[in-house]
Amino acid sequence: MQIDIKLALQSLLLKDDMGEILRVYPVSTAARGAGEMQGSLCTPRGRHIIRAKIGANQPRNMIFVGRRPTGRIYSAELGLNAPEQDWILSRILWLSGREPGINRLGNCDSMRRYIYIHGTPDERFRQRPESHGCIRMRNADVIELFDLVPPYTPVNIEA
Repeated sequence: MQIDIKLALQSLLLKDDMGEILRVYPVSTAARGAGEMQGSLCTPRGRHIIRAKIGANQPRNMIFVGRRPTGRIYSAELGLNAPEQDWILSRILWLSGREPGINRLGNCDSMRRYIYIHGTPDERFRQRPESHGCIRMRNADVIELFDLVPPYTPVNIEA
């Protein structure tokens, strides 16, 4: 399996080992565009892997803080009380760069930047750049993707 994320299209393609497209999902990447530097709030480009899968068997809309389930379930009412909150919901696929000096090690390390593919409130999701660097997905989509891919699945992020 392989994941290709197309920033220009705001799309995630899940491919099999032969390169055949199995699924296409809408995503929302960084409002500030592409970039690899620590603190940039940009989505890093290049070759990555899924280093960790977090949230197996958690309910849809589980709120995560510090990569841990809080035991609280997101609701639209909760969202209204915290309109600026960058919610991390349902599942987390934590990315690690594979290219030293580009998206790994030093000031450009995707894993140290906590770059995830994760769920976001469905009522707020729009297929356009709005995140703080992560790849946001609808909750049903991220749960499906989480169940389909194993750890260390290659992830390529391109402009």
